[in-house]
Amino acid sequence: MATTQLLNGQSGLPVDNSTKSYWHSAPSEKLMGHRTTEQLPHSADVVIVGSGITGAFAAHCLKEQRPELDVVMLEAREACWGATGRNGGHCQPAMYAAKPHIASFELRTFSYIKSIVEEYSIPCDWKTTTGVHAFYSASFFKLVQDVIEKLADNYPDLAANVAVVTKGEGGSPAWLLEHERKELTLEGLRIPEAEGAVVMFNAASLWPYKLVASMLERLLAAEAGGFNLQTKTPATGIQKVEPQHPKWIVHTPRGHIAAKSVLLATNAYTSHLLPQFTDLIVPTRGQVSSLLPPQEPQPGEAPLDIGHTYYILGDATDRPLRRDDYLVQRPPPKAELVLGGGRFLAKDNAVGVWDDGELDEPVKWWLRGELPAAMDLSLRTPEETTTSPVHAAQGENNKQDLEASFEWTGIMGYSRDAAPWVGAVPSSLGGGEGLWVCAGYTGHGMPNAALCAKAVVDMMVGADEVDLPPEYEVTEERVEGARRRDTVRVADARGELEMFAFMD
Repeated sequence: MATTQLLNGQSGLPVDNSTKSYWHSAPSEKLMGHRTTEQLPHSADVVIVGSGITGAFAAHCLKEQRPELDVVMLEAREACWGATGRNGGHCQPAMYAAKPHIASFELRTFSYIKSIVEEYSIPCDWKTTTGVHAFYSASFFKLVQDVIEKLADNYPDLAANVAVVTKGEGGSPAWLLEHERKELTLEGLRIPEAEGAVVMFNAASLWPYKLVASMLERLLAAEAGGFNLQTKTPATGIQKVEPQHPKWIVHTPRGHIAAKSVLLATNAYTSHLLPQFTDLIVPTRGQVSSLLPPQEPQPGEAPLDIGHTYYILGDATDRPLRRDDYLVQRPPPKAELVLGGGRFLAKDNAVGVWDDGELDEPVKWWLRGELPAAMDLSLRTPEETTTSPVHAAQGENNKQDLEASFEWTGIMGYSRDAAPWVGAVPSSLGGGEGLWVCAGYTGHGMPNAALCAKAVVDMMVGADEVDLPPEYEVTEERVEGARRRDTVRVADARGELEMFAFMD
């Protein structure tokens, strides 16, 4: 039934007054306020709760495998108005910062999304590029070098996707073109003050909202039909009823809907519907800004082009250096720098916060000032690199806060054991036959969610094989193991849930 009073740590519903994301500056006219039918249907074969990347890919896979199914998608706000529409705009597998089989899964997810974008010509500004991990802690970088050295010995296929760049030396594989090798120095990568860097050869920037919006529009336009999107229809509770066959009732302010199967693609908000998940998937607020470059090009001069996607990383145990920021750049003419991070400056690292209607002021100012202090943002080409700590053309820009065009927050779902929860919900967590979950990406959803969604659909339709790391599957044993670990708040305070925590 509908939740009337929240437990300590339980998530509430998405708020109505959310901050405005850059990615929502060009919303889909077809999806805004969309309700496929005026009234909420009384029943469906499958109800999907959530319309972000997980919900969209799950619906796509369901209709691809079982086109006869009647699928209803419920969204509390506008379509794709949660974490997917509020993230940093990049997709990057953790090639060395995860167990090898998980790194391979993330690489497959990256390739899967890329193939979908190409197959359906999705206009989401997908740009395949390189990802630069800039380390500003010598001890952290040494740890990374050791990990990559072991990766090269044991998993050369994964290590081939990675290059290490040290001070005074590049890390260029022989197969790179000459001009590309010149870029693979700390100066060429625009991070002259970093202790070192790792370059990933499988990364992308994109407009995530447009990816999801396009997929939902295709589902709605399909001739076969059978897909019904109901926006501004929050799921307030779920209830199992068993007259003869298992069936679920999903309650909303507009009435209720019965279904044989329900998939919770609810990420951070999962515990609102299943309070038993309160200590397993914890809402955590992240913050992102779109920043204007510090210099405007002169007539005939090219605009700033940083050339890569970036992580800017410090030492998780050293507060002054605790950087864990992520960066992409939008195309000209404005060429905004979309930067997320700074969460360590929020109260309690913003763990347990499910309200994306406000900004954290300390984080806001960190994001405005981080890039000029960490990177060379001068207008120059890779051939104009220098070994000076800050490029001379940059001048005083390294001391100036950047101007923001948009500043917003989004709610991530942090998992107690740092892995997504994918599969059938057991009765101990409030589930039973027909209830499924795909959530808890711990801020690393883009290279996981699409194939996690496909995996949960494969489980729902009884596929013989399911492509999913065993650590991701929901089991009673996993629940018990997770609850023996530190809480999300404690583990996150130590930096143990970040992507670069180096899983054993």
